Amino acid sequence: MPTDPVGRFLAALEPHQREAVTGRPREDQERLASAWEQELASDDELDTLDELSPPAAEAEAARRVMDRES
Repeated sequence: MPTDPVGRFLAALEPHQREAVTGRPREDQERLASAWEQELASDDELDTLDELSPPAAEAEAARRVMDRES
């Protein structure tokens, strides 16, 4: 499992989104990973989900970040 924020963010994405993000410049990837970490930290609903299933919480936060990006 990746330990850097970008690697963790990429791991949380769905495969088609992962491909799209890996094609972007590193700075863009870091910006998205930062937004993902902020989403995870700031949403109480995700905190509850994280207690039940950390991968599900990370995937939901990644989905939200990518939805805002579209």
